[in-house]
Amino acid sequence: MNNGAIAIQNYPQEIDLEQFSKNKVIPDTLRREILTALSYYPELKNTRIHFVFKDNIRKSFMQAQPLVRTMLKSRGQREYVIFISHYFRIGHEKIFIHSVPFGVIVGWLGHELGHVMDYKDRSFFSLLKFGFGYILSKAYLIGAERVADTYAIQHGLAGRIIETKNYILNHADLPERYKSKIRRLYMPPEEVMLMVEAR
Repeated sequence: MNNGAIAIQNYPQEIDLEQFSKNKVIPDTLRREILTALSYYPELKNTRIHFVFKDNIRKSFMQAQPLVRTMLKSRGQREYVIFISHYFRIGHEKIFIHSVPFGVIVGWLGHELGHVMDYKDRSFFSLLKFGFGYILSKAYLIGAERVADTYAIQHGLAGRIIETKNYILNHADLPERYKSKIRRLYMPPEEVMLMVEAR
């Protein structure tokens, strides 16, 4: 099974993407990419998610988290935010998000929506524990990132996840130290393919 075959097989065709915009705040400049990623998660249709540009995300393009002011609400009333950076800065290098291929952005968004899936059924105290664990424990961080990838793969985004990982690992302008961090913390493309083949 090659990477291209996975991407084509799992890509939704001929659907009305606007149906996935309910309860979402979406910037026009990434509307198609965001709605495409959301189309893989129909169970998030009624979940309130804000997609917001923010330029001080540390060493990442995107970051998903519960909206703090809604954390004490019931699970169904909570809201989430996915911060998106206009550019990704590592050392002296800047990669602007609008130069990133469509499928890579969809894969990145799919991973962040995997985090939302993980958050949405947690209790308030479980979310607090998650936040502290994510910040303080490398093992917890690795586990959380694997969970997000697993949700994305289970929802048909394996091809896009592989495309995103290969984009990062094969990008000539990104420093090796960053690529090494990605290899340490995230599921490698080969493992994604094995998960697909085992399903």
